[in-house]
Amino acid sequence: MSAEVTAVEQGSRKKVLIVEDSPTQALHLQALLEEVGLEVLVAHDGQTGLEMARHTQPDLVVLDVQMPGMNGFQVCQQLKETAATADIPIIMFTRHDEQEAVVLGLQTGAVDYIPKDAFADAVLLETLRQMKLIR
Repeated sequence: MSAEVTAVEQGSRKKVLIVEDSPTQALHLQALLEEVGLEVLVAHDGQTGLEMARHTQPDLVVLDVQMPGMNGFQVCQQLKETAATADIPIIMFTRHDEQEAVVLGLQTGAVDYIPKDAFADAVLLETLRQMKLIR
């Protein structure tokens, strides 16, 4: 990772909420994002993710699709329908790369949909750069 990749505002770190039911995936994403200077919160299910988003007001939500109970599409839709969280950008980060899933993710309000593949980390970091959350 380049030393140039850092959080945009060192004084007030940007906050990212990861909603991911796989502890391994959540830990991987947390390490990746903390390495570039972001403050990272983790929720391991959709309902907890909704509550954390409402209470912490993150700058971004990175959301898995397939989770027990409430799936990522439902979480995204509820975040977008709630005034307190409607403006928080959401990136779907998931193994589901079928066209229907991508379209549904974007229709429910996600700003991007990144399939988990060999390039996913690089694509996520570039998306964060374009969103001006990191440099």
